[in-house]
Parts: sequence; C-alpha cells; structure tokens
Amino acid sequence: MPFLSSAVLPAGTLAQSPQPTLPTGDGLVLRPWRTEDAPLVHKAFQDPLLHQWHIRRSESESEARGWIDGWLKAWAGEDNAQWAVTDVTTDRLLGRVALRSIVLADGCAELAYWTAPWARGQGVAPRATAMLTRWALDEIGFHRLELLHAVRNEASCRVATKTGFALEGTKRRALLHPDGWHDMHLHARVRGD
Repeated sequence: MPFLSSAVLPAGTLAQSPQPTLPTGDGLVLRPWRTEDAPLVHKAFQDPLLHQWHIRRSESESEARGWIDGWLKAWAGEDNAQWAVTDVTTDRLLGRVALRSIVLADGCAELAYWTAPWARGQGVAPRATAMLTRWALDEIGFHRLELLHAVRNEASCRVATKTGFALEGTKRRALLHPDGWHDMHLHARVRGD
C-alpha cells in the first residue's frame, strides 16, 4: 500500500557519506568516536551526576570500547548517530552529543547529550547541541528534533531552552532510573524555528 506523502529524508541520507566532523567555531569539535576515547568515557561514567540522569553505567574500559564500537557502526544503520565533543586544540574528550531514534522518512530524531564532569560549567552541552541542531535541520534537512530530560534535571532544561528547544509538555513517569520513574520534559525544534 503506497504512502500518501513522500519521505522527508530518503534512506541513505546519512550513510551515503562518512560521518562528518563538525567544528562549532568556538573551541569545540564534534567528531566521530575513536577507540582511544574509551578510558575517558569510562571515567566520565563513574560520575554520580551521570548516574543520576542516565540509565547506564560503565563497568570497565572494555565495556566503553564496546559502546564506541556500536556508536561507530550505528552511522551506517541510520537510526543513531553519536559524536564525541572535544576541545579543538587538545582533542580532549569533553562530552557527547547524539541523534537517537532517527526516523528518516519522518525527518525526526531525538537529540541527546552528556558533559564529562571535568568540562562542566564551560557551556559544552549548549554549544554542541546548537551545532548538531544547525547541521541536522539546516544541512541535512531534518524536520523535527526532540529533546527529553528528567523534569528535575534543571541543567538540561537550561540547555534545551538556551538552544531554542521549546517546551511542549511533560511525559509522565516516562523513564525508569535507579531511583524510580521520572517525569520527562519534552522539548522540540522544527525546521524554520
């Protein structure tokens, strides 16, 4: 049965080219992950604040290498795209930014991020989020990006607001964390905002 509208983005939109490196122009670079990032990924995931707002933890550098391997392979599958956020001068890992739950036909994805504990307070998350948003909406042609965070995660709410993601509502008891069910704010940007 044919669809009444055509795909917003055709299959192959991402995978037809290597994953790009995206400089922010203000001291950060979004680049594909490298195996040698594993020790700092593992170190970042020992942080209690990451445990509070994320549902994963890293037991070892080997496990972090496995994550990175999966992140690198996901580009070809076009359902998930992950970037390391690094310092443009030193290449030190400062965080991660990603497009998850990509549905090319609908032109939609969820934007996600975390900041390493040693990089907090430097505007890493908003700068990386702004860059990835511009790239996804303006260069690739996504129609809608969503951003979800726990209602109690005020820092994430500030990132969403600062980068132009409008608050659309609250998804009640939407994500299970170690301390129980969390209500999640749903923010979004659409092309042309």
